[in-house]
Amino acid sequence: MLNYLIRRLGYGVLILIGVNLFTFVLFFTVNTPDDMARLNIGGKRVTQEQIDKWKAERGYDKPLYWAAKEEGGAKLTKTIVWERSVSLFALNFGRSDARNAIDIGHEIKTRMGVSLQLALPLFILQVIASTAFALLLVFFRHSRIDFWGVVLCVLMLSISALFYIIVGQYLFSRVLRLVPINGYAAGLDAVKFLVLPIILSLLSRLGGEARLYRAMFLEEIGRDYVRTARAKGLSEAVVLFRHVLKNALIPIITSAGSYLPYVFLGSLVFESFFGIPGLGAFVIEAISGQDFAIVRSMVFLGALLYILSYVLIDVAYTWADPRVRLS
Repeated sequence: MLNYLIRRLGYGVLILIGVNLFTFVLFFTVNTPDDMARLNIGGKRVTQEQIDKWKAERGYDKPLYWAAKEEGGAKLTKTIVWERSVSLFALNFGRSDARNAIDIGHEIKTRMGVSLQLALPLFILQVIASTAFALLLVFFRHSRIDFWGVVLCVLMLSISALFYIIVGQYLFSRVLRLVPINGYAAGLDAVKFLVLPIILSLLSRLGGEARLYRAMFLEEIGRDYVRTARAKGLSEAVVLFRHVLKNALIPIITSAGSYLPYVFLGSLVFESFFGIPGLGAFVIEAISGQDFAIVRSMVFLGALLYILSYVLIDVAYTWADPRVRLS
């Protein structure tokens, strides 16, 4: 197992290097440092002196890949690719391209806690609610409850998350005035700002997840071990919860594990609409402000979290099914 994990992590490092270099080349091919300077300075008439000053303040006046005028190792380290791309592997995100040049690493640490307050309860509730709803439909399979439950899943799956947000804000914030329409507060006061986006996000994901889990449970229902369990006189509820659910854990782990990066990175749409200062809103602000340093850093962080999440999924397989061997 250890050799397998080391090999997977080695593959992950290669993927991360490829993603990082591709992102760097893409950004600096589409937008040269001069273009980035013009975008951030703004105005119709931008002089070359202003561009050179902006580039010097942020280190974009250095060569891209190779500093021929430097000596020794400085030929490589005194370059933009080293300072803006290679440094990311040490989690040194540098400063943003904006006028105030904020510390990206500090912002990530600060905002990650806010994103976790929203995404972690949502992740737990989503797994529990989707699994329970799917088991309920399977328990009453071939009945009206199952039929209308599937119809409800398809209906919920077909509705955009923006519809849930707009209707939820109007109904619960403007009409019933149960929760604030947007904003955020630290401490226990954050609950009243987070409860609505958590519920709405759960509803927007419940239909697709429950329908997927239902299909997996129905596949397990027809296997030999289920017929054997029924032949022993076990009730349908015991068969579902003790046997079917246990043997369907691997696809559930796969589905739930792919959501783990969003637990740390936050939700772009919900954080933006509800004014929650998490990492999702951080990315939206960077894109709207054309702050490419932040976007590159978040792409790197997202790729890193995806690689780690799939390694954790492989480890979780061995916990869910002792027959799985990582070799």
